[in-house]
This record gives sequence, structure tokens and C-alpha cells, in this order.
Amino acid sequence: MLKEPVNYPNTDTDVVRLIQVTDPHLFADPEAKLLGVNTAASFQAVLNTFLSTNYKADIMLATGDISQDYSPQSYQHFSNTVAELAMPCHYLPGNHDDPRLMSLHMQGKHLFGQQRIVIGNWQILMLDSTVRGKPGGYMAEDQFNLIDEAIKADPDKHVLLAMHHNPILVRCSWLDQHCMINGDAFLKRVSKHPQVKGALWGHVHQSIDTEYQGDNGVISLMATPSTCIQFKPKSSYFALDGLQPGYRLLELASNGSIHTNVYRVPGEKFSPDNDASGY
Repeated sequence: MLKEPVNYPNTDTDVVRLIQVTDPHLFADPEAKLLGVNTAASFQAVLNTFLSTNYKADIMLATGDISQDYSPQSYQHFSNTVAELAMPCHYLPGNHDDPRLMSLHMQGKHLFGQQRIVIGNWQILMLDSTVRGKPGGYMAEDQFNLIDEAIKADPDKHVLLAMHHNPILVRCSWLDQHCMINGDAFLKRVSKHPQVKGALWGHVHQSIDTEYQGDNGVISLMATPSTCIQFKPKSSYFALDGLQPGYRLLELASNGSIHTNVYRVPGEKFSPDNDASGY
């Protein structure tokens, strides 16, 4: 049965403004590092960079791998940090997350785990692409049913799909082993809905902006940098990139178009351990 969406009044009828953050990989210990980067500090730096712009976003989307150590404290750190933004934050799980702990410890008036959001002329669906115990992803039939039923319930709304895993290969052979294994089928199925205008994910720790030509038009495909370490694009072996942590802003126009940019923390404060062979 389709659950009721979270509805938001949209004061600007022409555009919905979103910030996406992904893959913070937080620890119970706020001083802990992942491959040389203090993930709590880099996450805070990303939010500070966003706050310095005075950009008026309506909603934050957090697309998984909130935790690195599966600890309740890591989820509490995330909750406490995003509370300063004073905006709703909707989250979904990544392969490093424990969904049960997420639901227990990501609590507060600003945090939501519901999968369906309606705002303005848009419907945003927060999909679960995780497979328990595996780093790779799979879009299960219940998630396709959610998409179908949500669009049937609100056929006049444009749709943005958010998830953790990449439905397309990113040409990093080591990383593409952990993609959404039915990504091709996913894109073919969702493209049958003319309402679907974009798909958004994390997981790959790099920025990608491309398109999928579907049966009913073009779907924007967007991957967003991590708020901590970055993976080197198009590398056949595990390699870290020196680019700084980042986030994505999206403007969803009432006509169904998507305008988006990736922004990064300025400077060179966060330098990973380039001798690392994996994580």
C-alpha cells in the first residue's frame, strides 16, 4: 500500500531548491579519519561552505553511507550537524549503513526517512538500492512498485529519483564491480514514465553529469562527490583524488527541467592518504 507523502508548501511556484550531501562516512569518534581525512571535520566544512552562500534551499537530501562504523553515535553526529541548517533533511541508506540504527538514531523534527516527498510541481522518491551485506546495489521490485504507484497517485508531478548506488558504469573498473547490478533494467523501466526527469545518487565519490535517452525523453543522471574522500575518475585500480569534499545544488523548475551544479570546499585542507590501496 502506498504511504502518504511528506508534503511541503512551496513559496516559489517556479522552482524547488535542493541540496544533496552524500557519503559522509562518519564515526562514533569525531576525531577519527578515513584514509587520512577527518570525516566529521570535512562534513562540517561542506555545510559551512553551503551556509556561506546564503542559498535558500527548501530540502536537503542525504543519499547514504552516513556511517562508516555502524555506530549509533555516527548517526547522532549527522543529526546534530544538519540541525544547524534549519531545513528538512530526508535520508536513505547506503551500503555502509544499518537501516535499523538509522531509523532509531536519526531522529528529530528536521529528519525524515520517508521515501516520498511532494513539493511544488515535483515528487521526489527516496529509493533503497542496498543489498544487505554487499557493497553493490540492486533495485528490488518493491522499489519499482513504489515508483509506479507514486506516479499513478500524482501523475501531474515531475519526478526526481534519489538512491545510493549508480545505475550506470562510471568507468572505474574496481568501483563498477559495486554498481547497481540491474542498472540498465532500472533505467529502461523508469524511462517508460514521462514524469521521470532525473536520477540522483552518491556511492562513487565523484561528480558525474550525463543523460539517458529514454522512451519518453531525456533523464538527467547525476552523481555527487562525497563530503569526505574522493575517488579518482576512470581509474582501473583503487585511487584517491585530491579534489576537495563537495555537495550538489539542484533547482527543479516547474516545467520539468533540472538545473544543477556541484560545489566544493575551497582550499586544500583535506588531503587523503594517497598510498592507500583500499578501504
